[in-house]
Amino acid sequence: MNLKTSLRTHTCGELGKKDVNKKIKLCGWLSSRRDHGGVIFIDLRDRYGLTQIVFDPRFSKNCHKEADSLRREDCIKVHGLVKNRKKDMENKKLKTGEIEVFISELEVLNKSKVPPIEIDDRLVASEDTRLKYRYLDLRRPVMQHNLIMRARAAKNVRDFLTKEDFIEIETPFFVKATPEGARDFIVPSRVNPGKFYALPQSPQLYKQILMVAGFDRYFQLARCMRDEDLRSDRQPEFTQIDLEMSFVDQDDIFKICEGVANSAVKELTGKETKLPFNRITYKEAIDKYGVDKPDLRFGLELKDVTKIVENSDFSVFKNVIKDKGIVKCLPVDYNFGRNELDNLIDFCVKEGAKGMAWLRIKDQKVEGNIAKFFDDKVQKELIKESEIKQGYLFFIADNEKTTNRILSLLRNKLGKDLKLCKEGEFAFCWVVDFPLFEWNDEEQKWDPAHHMFTMPKEEFWDVIEKHPEKVIAKCYDLVLNGVELGSGSIRIHRKDIQEKVMNVVGFSKKEAEKRFGFLNNAFEYGAPVHGGFAFGFDRLVTILLGLEDIREIIAFPKNKAAQSPMDGSPSEVDEKQLKELNIKLDILKKKQ
Repeated sequence: MNLKTSLRTHTCGELGKKDVNKKIKLCGWLSSRRDHGGVIFIDLRDRYGLTQIVFDPRFSKNCHKEADSLRREDCIKVHGLVKNRKKDMENKKLKTGEIEVFISELEVLNKSKVPPIEIDDRLVASEDTRLKYRYLDLRRPVMQHNLIMRARAAKNVRDFLTKEDFIEIETPFFVKATPEGARDFIVPSRVNPGKFYALPQSPQLYKQILMVAGFDRYFQLARCMRDEDLRSDRQPEFTQIDLEMSFVDQDDIFKICEGVANSAVKELTGKETKLPFNRITYKEAIDKYGVDKPDLRFGLELKDVTKIVENSDFSVFKNVIKDKGIVKCLPVDYNFGRNELDNLIDFCVKEGAKGMAWLRIKDQKVEGNIAKFFDDKVQKELIKESEIKQGYLFFIADNEKTTNRILSLLRNKLGKDLKLCKEGEFAFCWVVDFPLFEWNDEEQKWDPAHHMFTMPKEEFWDVIEKHPEKVIAKCYDLVLNGVELGSGSIRIHRKDIQEKVMNVVGFSKKEAEKRFGFLNNAFEYGAPVHGGFAFGFDRLVTILLGLEDIREIIAFPKNKAAQSPMDGSPSEVDEKQLKELNIKLDILKKKQ
């Protein structure tokens, strides 16, 4: 690759022994400076690497004098002669470590103030400082590496899907507000007073319409916006690998998605994943792991012991079961100390448990404070159900949702604490057969478990409205190392089924027509069977690079308050702009 320009002949990451005695030009930032006996050594940095440049008064007296005023992060251009480093001075960790450049000409392109953060991977500033001075944080080699790897992954995805005959099509940013699970960001329309666009939470409706239009294989790296609470794997704006296919069923989509994921893994890590990915049902995931996004890099399966312990004398368990709750335990083949046990109990309580009980299995017997409440028969059944010879049983007794949630969190904690996960291991799995609906206790109504455009399995078509609790969807999630990487479904392509689903979740025909009429109308013109999937691209790259926060692979992310300390967004706008948009801030003024 030729990166030569009028200002530079080489980058700071390519010079080697082959270039000795060449006259070259370099541009970059002053990364570090050392003054040894009147000779100044500087590490010059650009995104390609580091080159040691030398200001020696015996080589150029004028340059040496000019270099005396150089400071960290000054941006400079130099001319010089490439020479071999002395044998005992070579840096084998550096690509350019066998050479150095003696400088004959120096031009300061731009001086730098004293940087408020260190441009050093070993010295990481606070989050807000990093985001405020993001242009400096992004100079750090690790951040440049992360964004370069992200770009490589994006190209890899595009190349793979293009080879599979997918067509990249952009969908609009200004769309009609439709409920998709999270709150919309809305944009006022100046030319249509009182009306608003929404920023897309996903291209869901548009990609389905593209299937009606005959583009049987669509994809894009889509920008999505959701107004939701932030965490390490969420941002208000993020990127999806979005794809949709016609004349397919679930297995066809799995094959393509597995190919995309495997290709990305190979590009970023050099490894390959085992194909096809494991598949487990939603029910199996909840039963065994307490969560619909299980980390399969380790075992530790939950055991439902409700029927066993209801015959015990332990009133805590019996009262929970009487109130239609459940009792589950997590068997762990490990010898915990008393402080460790107390810490695990505290962890469960902090996460919302009323408490956590435990028993120790030793020599085919159980020990612990609650052992006296279990007769020999119950004890033997617990040991048999646990499937471990030695270790501990950790019990949670509560309603089904809380019990599973607490034990899933405890399982993940122990997976990390006991180092049960191999470094660099990638455990993909499909979770299938989700319920189509879930009950909303607060609003006393049915909500879509994923979204309302998901096709129910054929055997449930006639009971959608009569027994919504029984309906299973043609819906699937892809999970990687305990993180939901993305989700998809076979879509509803028939108007009659779509109307039934909308009716269950509370949309009248009039309301459905108002919100989604353009989609339903499209379905009346020969809509094909179709389905799709959307990967969380930021999450995928983050996990493959061994990171935990998606902000490490996003150039300009927001902080936990959805703010950008660098540019000050979100910000106030002046009265003139508000007037043009027909907006008054009366509500805000009253709150203040």
